[in-house]
Amino acid sequence: MQQLFLKKPEKLQHSPTLDTVLMVEQTIKEAKEVLTIGELKRRLPNQVHHYTLKYILEYLQKSGKIEFTPSGVVWIFMPKEDITLIMKKGRTWT
Repeated sequence: MQQLFLKKPEKLQHSPTLDTVLMVEQTIKEAKEVLTIGELKRRLPNQVHHYTLKYILEYLQKSGKIEFTPSGVVWIFMPKEDITLIMKKGRTWT
């Protein structure tokens, strides 16, 4: 079983607030494209310390919401409702 609790990096002075985590999550989700860390920082409505952002990204990856690519980060999470809809349609072969 994969451990979900992350070890806090030494340079991180405090844990991010829920608002900060949700802000980063929403920004990546709405991008609908691969974002570099620099581009993500520019798109965030509020500044986030670099180590705090890295900690949040690690959490989002471990929770299955984002994935790192050679080009940056991308949103991969699919809500349960969408999965249910896809399963109802079934697989079609063309």
